[in-house]
Amino acid sequence: MVRILGLDPSLSSTGWGIIEVENNRMRYVADGFIPTDTKLPLPERLAMILHTLENVIELYKPDEAAIEQVFLNSNPTSTIKLGMARGVVIMTPALYNIPVTEYEPNKIKKAVVGVGKAEKTQVETMVKILLPGCKPKNNDASDALAIAICHNSFRTMRK
Repeated sequence: MVRILGLDPSLSSTGWGIIEVENNRMRYVADGFIPTDTKLPLPERLAMILHTLENVIELYKPDEAAIEQVFLNSNPTSTIKLGMARGVVIMTPALYNIPVTEYEPNKIKKAVVGVGKAEKTQVETMVKILLPGCKPKNNDASDALAIAICHNSFRTMRK
């Protein structure tokens, strides 16, 4: 059995989702998101993401982690802040010796929906179909579960 942590990095609401895979069967374990208060200083917001992810990792003990690659947007300040949040999100599993794999957004959508340009609602619908009983807390948590599902698809191919 392997436990996979999917991560959707964001400064305002980082999503996380955990699935278990045994004998090629996926099972939903948990999901959530990490909201940060925009009124707090940036270092405090980043620390909140770090500490919450540490709690998730210590509670659910994932074996592997996957994260969505993020592309530049038109606002340089937003891009830098997102990069900082992403750095915290990608570093935290590494602190626990959990291997982290990155996936492009269109690769995640294709793995989950079958189409690289799928809409968010299509991704969320497929996550619920692929993980019966799953009711993601929000879009960020749903995206994180999709990232975990994608990682499972590609780790199966690498075997």
